[in-house]
Amino acid sequence: MLNRGEVWLADLNPKRGTEPGKTRPVLIVQAQALLDAQHPSTLIVPLTTVLVEGAEPLRIRVPAAGRLRRTSDLLIDQLRAIDNRRLVEGPLTKLSATLMKRIHEAVVEVLDLDQDRN
Repeated sequence: MLNRGEVWLADLNPKRGTEPGKTRPVLIVQAQALLDAQHPSTLIVPLTTVLVEGAEPLRIRVPAAGRLRRTSDLLIDQLRAIDNRRLVEGPLTKLSATLMKRIHEAVVEVLDLDQDRN
């Protein structure tokens, strides 16, 4: 069973253009209700070990923990839905509520979902 905030390994091949490819860690960001309903696809954010300083909100740093062996950056601008069969192993780790709040804020900013704007 998948849970929001978990990091799993996903096979993202074949890649197209600027999409991240290969088998890599991804963060599950889909609503828990859809995960509990066993929806056939899942919203994820890929991770990379190519770290870029000062790139928020496009990148959020994730510390190594559990079976996620290397500190990584979340590629917020690469948010996508994948078929659940692409998820090959996990969970590697689960992110803290504090870090998930920062990720939520970054997604809202990148997708321009702020309700207070005109």
